[in-house]
Amino acid sequence: MSKYDRINKSLAKLEVPYEHELPLAQVDSWPKSVHLFDKDQIWALRTAVAAERPLLVRGEPGTGKSQLARAAAELLGRAFIYSVIYSGSECQDLQFHFDEVTRLGKAQILATVRTAIDVEKALDPENFISPGALWWAFDWHGAKAQYGRYATHSRIPHTPAEWDLADGSVVLIDEIDKAEPELPNGLLETLGNGSFTIPFMKEAIGLWHDSPPPLIIITTNEERELPDAFVRRCLVLHLSPPVHDDVAFAEWLKQRGRLHFRQRCSEEVLSTAAEMLIEDRKKILTEHRVGPGQAEYLDMLRAVNHYPAADQVRILHDIRKFALLKHQTDRSSPPVQRM
Repeated sequence: MSKYDRINKSLAKLEVPYEHELPLAQVDSWPKSVHLFDKDQIWALRTAVAAERPLLVRGEPGTGKSQLARAAAELLGRAFIYSVIYSGSECQDLQFHFDEVTRLGKAQILATVRTAIDVEKALDPENFISPGALWWAFDWHGAKAQYGRYATHSRIPHTPAEWDLADGSVVLIDEIDKAEPELPNGLLETLGNGSFTIPFMKEAIGLWHDSPPPLIIITTNEERELPDAFVRRCLVLHLSPPVHDDVAFAEWLKQRGRLHFRQRCSEEVLSTAAEMLIEDRKKILTEHRVGPGQAEYLDMLRAVNHYPAADQVRILHDIRKFALLKHQTDRSSPPVQRM
């Protein structure tokens, strides 16, 4: 199958109705859930697949940015590969991990043992390299072989039943805004070249000829500004609830509440929780803090759905301060005078 045909095959799988609900089974640490695709999400995925560009997903925490990648993999029938970025992450971490500490420890042990073992072979650097997310995405066969050789810092990514290389993968690079600018800049070079090199290994890691280009989905919570050059090379999807229209925002929240709790929470409960969140969100935003959103709304519903239906609205009032007013302090009481 040609590259053109593989892309068209993926685009056909993305021909789903707007407001499409997709159940998601538990995968690794990802819980069972339901994803709701809207028009923008579907077209953003179609465009990213067709243009072979990374999709940068921007928005508040808890708006479903990461889950979009998981849902895209399910919809496309692709392997799901993910890596969470932290403040010390480097571009290399997305490619491979070299366990220098373990190699040093083994060298110290071998230095104290009189044995016929081939020390040079035992300490071969290739014995201490684990494949990263992009290695799995570019060269599944090579990554799996290296995993069998040294798997301490890696796991085989999730694949659907009857998956093969021709189906390709979705790669989630989560919370890239936590990294220094060198990571997104280095990532552009790797994706642009379609390959990368690893010290100690003779051949570069490149896209396997039977695989379509991976769909790269990158999320940001906007904690740090990303380099302009990086943003220009991505397609950008803003996951933004209609927070400036109380009625539309309430309906947006209730729609997502119904996805998860339609059998256990009444419309009154869904509406009451939405009204509470919108009211408290306005208070918190005046303090220039991030207000509660979809994640907190679903937390409230998840908590009350364990109680009898007749008690759920009352319980919402009891738990409101724990779920929504996370940063608010009680300013009504005078300060305590200390002697």
